[in-house]
Amino acid sequence: MNRKNAIILSVSFFVLVALIWYFSSSTVETSNTIMVEVERGTFVIDVTTTGELEARSSEDIQGPNPNALRNARIHRYMIEDIVPDGTVVDSGQWVATLDRSDLQNKITDQELEVEKLETQFVKTQLDTTLTLRATRDELINLQFSLEEKQIVVDQSIYEPPATQRQVKIDFDKTQRSLNQNVENYEIKQQKANADMREVATNLHKARRELAEYTDLKKEFVVIAPKSGMVNYKRDWNGKKQGIGAQISVWENVVAQLPNLSAMNSRTYVNEIDISRVQDGQKAIIEVDAFPDKSFAGIVMEVANMGEQMRNSNAKVFEVVLHVDGFDSILRPSMTTKNRIITEVIDSVLFVPIECVNIIDTINFVYTSKGRKQVIPGKTNETSIIIYDGLDEGDEIYLIPPEGADSWSLERLDQKILDSYKKLIEPEKKNEEPKKQPNPDGNKKRGSGGKRNK
Repeated sequence: MNRKNAIILSVSFFVLVALIWYFSSSTVETSNTIMVEVERGTFVIDVTTTGELEARSSEDIQGPNPNALRNARIHRYMIEDIVPDGTVVDSGQWVATLDRSDLQNKITDQELEVEKLETQFVKTQLDTTLTLRATRDELINLQFSLEEKQIVVDQSIYEPPATQRQVKIDFDKTQRSLNQNVENYEIKQQKANADMREVATNLHKARRELAEYTDLKKEFVVIAPKSGMVNYKRDWNGKKQGIGAQISVWENVVAQLPNLSAMNSRTYVNEIDISRVQDGQKAIIEVDAFPDKSFAGIVMEVANMGEQMRNSNAKVFEVVLHVDGFDSILRPSMTTKNRIITEVIDSVLFVPIECVNIIDTINFVYTSKGRKQVIPGKTNETSIIIYDGLDEGDEIYLIPPEGADSWSLERLDQKILDSYKKLIEPEKKNEEPKKQPNPDGNKKRGSGGKRNK
């Protein structure tokens, strides 16, 4: 019984090994003999980038009155609470609450200042009342004294001239003193009125500032100016300004209400490809969240100056694509895949780019008859144009088959190569940049100069 089991196990092992060898060899042979046909049709050259949706226009949800903030000497404030990003709100609905601690401290200080000035106002009022009352009493006493002096003068007509003269002098002194006190009273009254106006002005100013601070406090509760979807504003670093974000009085925007009926896709193109991107070119825009949908677009803005991508040494140029049409599924900040159509060539032969091999500047493909020289042209991400060497429907290997290194090479006729060179020479000349005249005559420019971007 044991011997029988051993025989069965041995046979099963050899069968398993044979099956593994058969299928592995078939896989290798199949992978080495994949062939594709040469196609003829429209060849599309594009630049593929990743972007982000944004509203073409939006309305800012403003923070508190910036003039009132500057008067209160508040230059920055913090978002204490805010609705989640993407929340749909109605007009007048609460959006955010701002940190009011700095303003509350100023309100408390201003209340103390108002109370102090009110006390000062009452004190000044009492002081001026007492001062003017004493002056009025003195004037009354002087008037009585003047009347007494007048009686003495009237009675002195029977006295000697010297006595009459002395009495007259006393009367004149009293009269003069009364006149001076009347003038002094008027001056004191004017001074008292000025002091009262000054204190009243300071009190009015303090009360007005307190009222402004109190009204400003109400604006630290932000409401929506109209219906829409709240979208967090991004700072200079691209980070969304949510709870805890600091808002400057010079950029007094808490959030935004984007216009979802008109969207853009903002993307960045590598400096190698930017020369092919121009305003007005068509684009195909796909949204990662809805891979089964695509939208037509058009290039509207291409940056003249490049910038360095964060956390990378690559230089990129900002490009803005307008998304044609309206779809309710589109939302700001959605990631997009953009295909910018830079060139469309009609009725050309093309093959997968992997099919074309090169040895010593000779381009060739593997066919069932051996290696055949071809004249390649422009490429896109997957395919390459073949100007000569193949016909439509020809079958070529996608990857070199087994033993292909020993195959002979079928070269193209030299006349074909010469005509192709003449064809591309004008194109190369047109692509060469115009040389600027050398102001130094025959002197050559140094190679260390920098090129302005």
